[in-house]
Amino acid sequence: MGSAKAPGDPVATMKNIGPQSAKWLAAVGIHTCGDLHEVGAVNAFRLMRKHGYNVTPVMLYALQGALMDLHWNRIPGKLRDELRARARADE
Repeated sequence: MGSAKAPGDPVATMKNIGPQSAKWLAAVGIHTCGDLHEVGAVNAFRLMRKHGYNVTPVMLYALQGALMDLHWNRIPGKLRDELRARARADE
């Protein structure tokens, strides 16, 4: 795993967060690593979807991986299932 990010660091400095993802996150009010930690992966995913972005489960995994400093494809299967279930709740 890489080095921990400071809460004030731009979200784009986190693992799995590329330029487009950072733009979408900024559009929903998530600008820093601290913002993403505060909102959480599932809520950030929901905000992006409500904003009209065509987000897929891979984005959900990428957001969680960013919080864990882990490449999205290394998220364990059980956690992936839990994330998807939480993201679908209240739809």
